[in-house]
Amino acid sequence: MNSITARRRHPLARVAVLALALGLLGGGYALAAPNGSTADAAIASGKADDVAQGKSLFVAHCASCHGLNAEGTKKAPTLIGVGAAAVNFQVSSGRMPAADAGPQAPRKPRAEWATDQAVDQLAAYVQSLGGGPTVPSAEQVDAAKGDPAKGGELFRANCIQCHNFVGAGGALTYGKYAPPLNPATPTQIYEAMATGPQAMPVFNDSTITPEQKRDMIAYITHVRSQVDPGGSGLGRIGPVTEGLVAWVVGLSLLVLASIWITAKKRRAA
Repeated sequence: MNSITARRRHPLARVAVLALALGLLGGGYALAAPNGSTADAAIASGKADDVAQGKSLFVAHCASCHGLNAEGTKKAPTLIGVGAAAVNFQVSSGRMPAADAGPQAPRKPRAEWATDQAVDQLAAYVQSLGGGPTVPSAEQVDAAKGDPAKGGELFRANCIQCHNFVGAGGALTYGKYAPPLNPATPTQIYEAMATGPQAMPVFNDSTITPEQKRDMIAYITHVRSQVDPGGSGLGRIGPVTEGLVAWVVGLSLLVLASIWITAKKRRAA
């Protein structure tokens, strides 16, 4: 016992215990953490070389702003952990590469190099850097399998404050805006909810489940085909536009009627 006690009192005993504890902690994390060398996107596609090809595309078209290792720079944020879904959304919609450093990247035609295959490879590389939301499957974004009625309830509860009742979009602060949803594909709508691009909040699966996301996609795609039986939809922006048109048209008719009545009385006199 005396020898054990003496060893416990040795000056290096605390260092040895600390090193042992750190070793056990690091080993446990290494076993529990996902292996970053196997990108989810590359595994899903069955092409292990997607990551290598995606890295070449990244260096050629993205590294000047995001850094050679996607660590981020003063021009652009880090891409570590954003996931394949964020890359697919931004590049497939033409928002990235950005044309200029404005308050918000607008939707525009894709870059010439951004083919479907190139976007998948780039997404696989970014997915390998730190995981994150993956690109949804075709079943997850199939509007035919969703419920537009339930999706409408969810959309009105979470989205109309920015995107309008029918996804027509709207203005935000500091030069930002909620874009119209008509040009967006079902996959892009799902990815936007999962990743929260620009000023949009993230709606992860614990907030809005994948089934609910599909219901919302069903609603958004359904309202696109709705007709306006009352006449012009006026962009479906809302009551402000309708009130403005009613005011301008109504006031103009009153002015014209007043001029006509006055001119008629003058002729009679």
